[in-house]
Amino acid sequence: MTDALPRILLLNGPNLNALGLREPELYGRHTLDDAEQLAQGRAASAGFGLDALQSNHEGALIDRIHQARTTHAGIVINPGGLAHTSVALADAIRSVALPTIEVHVTNVYRREEFRHHSYLSAAAEAVIAGAGVAGYGLAVDCLVELLAEK
Repeated sequence: MTDALPRILLLNGPNLNALGLREPELYGRHTLDDAEQLAQGRAASAGFGLDALQSNHEGALIDRIHQARTTHAGIVINPGGLAHTSVALADAIRSVALPTIEVHVTNVYRREEFRHHSYLSAAAEAVIAGAGVAGYGLAVDCLVELLAEK
């Protein structure tokens, strides 16, 4: 892919590096690499490049969001457990004013009560939850559609 392509930033938060290994009865057997490849393919099909980062550290995710302000057209983020705890991550999303799609592998509304609230959801254009790794492709499709409307 050339640098001339508009870019999408795909961020994955804590523990998502363990997809496919961690609680496969809940999260499935697909890996983070599977999710990234799916997102990459969808982005490429729509004429976008995609850069992916997974970090178990909130500050690294926030730093990358800040950098994206001038380098990316939009963000797809699976914040993992930070969705339910991080005002700072939500503030970072708001600060860059890039269209953002929040994605979760599981249906958070069928899980523990504390997972029913995400600080990021109010900062995101859309939320996709419960579609498994396929949600990453849906999130990219949604973001591409939003960007086309602008």
